[in-house]
Order: sequence, then structure tokens, then C-alpha cells
Amino acid sequence: MSIGHTRPVATPPKPDPIFHHVKAGMSVIIKNTDETWHMADVIHVIGSAKQPKVPLFIQVTYVDNHVTNWVKADLITHIVPRL
Repeated sequence: MSIGHTRPVATPPKPDPIFHHVKAGMSVIIKNTDETWHMADVIHVIGSAKQPKVPLFIQVTYVDNHVTNWVKADLITHIVPRL
């Protein structure tokens, strides 16, 4: 009698979150916790002390009212492509 051996199936790696790819000069979409969203231009990106290359806070200027603000990087949902 043979015993069925199964091979372990590796799960595919999860893609990087979108905010890992944000750089100064890009335009992004920010979705707030109250389900509203804003389009903004990225001015400055800072990382954490432990992982300086991973964005933690991003300074943006909102396109609609030109207000400059710091936002948490994980609120970014889309990067707007350039034309």
C-alpha cells in the first residue's frame, strides 16, 4: 500500500503596498478614514528610524485647495500616472 505524499505548495509573495513606491514629485490619491478622498502632490517623504527607506509620513499639497499637510503613508491608495 502506498502512502500519498503531498508536496508543500508555497504561497505567492504578497505585493508591496502602494505607498512603498511613492517618491517626491508624484501625484497620489489619499483616502481618509471617513471614506473621503483627495488628490495631492507629494513634496517630501520620510521613513521610520528602524526602516528609513520605507515611507512612514508624507508631506503633500492637496490639488483642490493647495493646503500642505503631513499624512500617514498607508492612507495612499493610488499613484496617479504622468501624462
